Amino acid sequence: MERRTFLAGTVAVAGGAALSGMAALPAQAAAPRPPVRLVGPRDAAHYPQNHAPLRAAPFLRLPPGSVTPRGWLREQLDLQLDGLGGRLPEVSDFLDPATSGWSRPERGGWEELPYWLRGFGDLGYVTGDARALDLTGTWVDRILATRQPDGFFGPTALRTALNGGPDFWPYVPVLDALRSRYEYNGDERVIETLTGWFAYLNGRGPALFALGWGTYRCADVIESAYWLYNRTKDAWLLDLVRKVHTNSADYTTGIPNWHNVNLAQGFREPAQYGLLDGGSALLDATYRNYDTVMRRYGQFPGGGFAGDENCRAGYGDPRQGFETCGIVEYMYSHELLTRLTGDPVWADRCEELALNMLPASLDPMHKGIHYVTSANSVQLDNVAKNHGQFDNRFAMQAYMPGVHNYRCCPHNYGMGWPYYAQEAWLASADGGLCASLYTQSSVRAKVGDGTTVTFTEDTAYPFEETVRFRLSTPRKVSFPLYLRVPGWCSAPAVRLNGRPVRARTSGGYLVLDRQWHDRDTVELRLPMRTTVRTWGDNRDAVSVDHGPLTYSLRITEDWQRFAGTEEWPEYAVLPGSPWNYALEIDERSPAKSFTLERTGADEANPFTHTGTPVRMRARARRVPAWRTDDQDVVTPLQQSPVRTEEPLEQVTLVPSAAARLRITAFPTAGSGPRAHEWVSCTASFSGVDSPQALIINSATRPSGSGDHSVPRFTWWDRTGTTEWVQYETAAARLLEEVSVYWFDDTGVGRCRVPASWQLLHRDAAGEWRPVEATTEYGTAKDRFNRVTFAPVTTTALRLQVRLQGDFSGGVLAWRATSAQR
Repeated sequence: MERRTFLAGTVAVAGGAALSGMAALPAQAAAPRPPVRLVGPRDAAHYPQNHAPLRAAPFLRLPPGSVTPRGWLREQLDLQLDGLGGRLPEVSDFLDPATSGWSRPERGGWEELPYWLRGFGDLGYVTGDARALDLTGTWVDRILATRQPDGFFGPTALRTALNGGPDFWPYVPVLDALRSRYEYNGDERVIETLTGWFAYLNGRGPALFALGWGTYRCADVIESAYWLYNRTKDAWLLDLVRKVHTNSADYTTGIPNWHNVNLAQGFREPAQYGLLDGGSALLDATYRNYDTVMRRYGQFPGGGFAGDENCRAGYGDPRQGFETCGIVEYMYSHELLTRLTGDPVWADRCEELALNMLPASLDPMHKGIHYVTSANSVQLDNVAKNHGQFDNRFAMQAYMPGVHNYRCCPHNYGMGWPYYAQEAWLASADGGLCASLYTQSSVRAKVGDGTTVTFTEDTAYPFEETVRFRLSTPRKVSFPLYLRVPGWCSAPAVRLNGRPVRARTSGGYLVLDRQWHDRDTVELRLPMRTTVRTWGDNRDAVSVDHGPLTYSLRITEDWQRFAGTEEWPEYAVLPGSPWNYALEIDERSPAKSFTLERTGADEANPFTHTGTPVRMRARARRVPAWRTDDQDVVTPLQQSPVRTEEPLEQVTLVPSAAARLRITAFPTAGSGPRAHEWVSCTASFSGVDSPQALIINSATRPSGSGDHSVPRFTWWDRTGTTEWVQYETAAARLLEEVSVYWFDDTGVGRCRVPASWQLLHRDAAGEWRPVEATTEYGTAKDRFNRVTFAPVTTTALRLQVRLQGDFSGGVLAWRATSAQR
């Protein structure tokens, strides 16, 4: 099976070489690699595998507690224990056993407690924290005690929550928590409970599986059903899987829903179902789904996509955000697909999210979270950002516990780092081990003939390029060790017991298949280089990577507490230094435009300005016209290179995970005929879909006046009135032509082309005056309406529009042309 991927543009490396780059990877990737081919028989593992007729998976999850994280990853887990994830019951009334239906079925309850318990339990298993283990056990007991004779458990209200039938979605994260519990301590009540629940679910009609969130997240139901089948061999569980797949949202032929969390969980469903029926065609559908999402909405660095919280046509700028739930669910999907397919590209993608986006979703002390994280974001406050950045009408970016503001994310984010720690090491189906996600840790697992061995992994990865392993084994034992080679690394090297060794290659892995001895050592070197990615679909913006890390502009962060308590503060973060820079790039050798430096920082948390051990120096020029909008949101990127005559400055870049305020996708600076003028825009309005439609000279080309796939500005719900919008530039421009594309949704809504309009300019005295038009003001549908006028020098233009009597109106795009003087 050939690995599928997609190309996102040009990646420039030292020496001027140009490579095709994958937007889903942290830097440039090599040509597609086939998945791993195991060196030994697929039935030699010491951990549960897929039982026939399910297809075998090359890698297997180790029991929780097998991996002991250390270094920076342990620090993140400890922060989580003492922060929001570990102490959420202190602030979330959803986790009160006296009022939760997961302990008292007559009470209410939905996804919040299941979300939290899933991450909290595994947090305890990977850290061994006694308090977390004890509370996890208490909650598992409470949940299991709610079992009913027919297999139903949990809040009684969920029995009839969807058209009189059960809402099965909240049970998905509960099943994950129970599965981990069984793998950790072998609690047989879990098997009984899951068997009863799936039997109850199997007794429902097929129409149930087309309802609610569960229909879009059916992949997780299938995963738990497989898990149970591999332990009980009950064939009816596979019949249930077929029923779920057949009647749930269809991911085999396309994208059924553009909600970001649904996508993050659901895109993988064909590959999972394909383990039972369909094989490679369904696996291809999962790769195709991922490519479709990332091509349209993932055209910026960080590994996420513009799903805040729904993907919307025309909204793919790096200022869009990725919901925190989406980050951790996407990570989990990538982790699962790494095991299921053996394709290391999924571990690459998980790593990019974890190392570049997840830390920035939390404040450095893990006491607050925000709903969405963006690649470009220059002010994080408790104000709604619905004038083009986000679809939601509530504030989503301040750091706060947010259990009611953000609701799902504070409860769900907690699985991110614990799952990452557990998936750092995998068992291979041929009796070996795989180092999948590099981090300082140790793993204890059975290999070869059943001998239990321990590998200790010593590294500061991703801040250094060397990973060292030391084996402890009671006797000689033969087994394969698989070492993932990240897609950005072209020249890995391995030393065994201090000497270079030629390792076998298999897919994207190096394999050492040998007889091992106590105190054997392995040193893996993954040479890192600086690369520059160009994002063609985002106006040729660029991003900078070194190895797996993407870098952001270091913006001084002014943390302002606006609410909360000393224990649980709520913060806005405001910029204390300029952010509107375009990078000066050496066109012949882009990577030489940047200098990597070691900071000497030795703090345990590297995901802060002061704690990061690495940074970059770069050259840049300010772009004065690049401003924030009326809600303090960075305005969308415009075409690079950008004309700027501002002085050349040296700026500092830090790993993007250490930057809460961040510019990560940069315009490039230029001059001469190839450079583009950056035009700023401000607007006045009553009701509005998006002032993004008012960006002068945008690349938007509507397919017609009723095109709902591009941003639109409207005056809804005003009718029959005289309205206006305007744009301003930082410097005066000589203009002689404007074109306007009117919004008209005849047959759908109540917006029409205007009754009439005129164009005004602001003169040197600051007064608004009509231009001297030399052509008529057009109101035609489905095209740009062009008006020319006697040239004016101005810093602002205004459209003054009279709406039709019973209708509102709006604009899809407008353009202004400079006079040729």
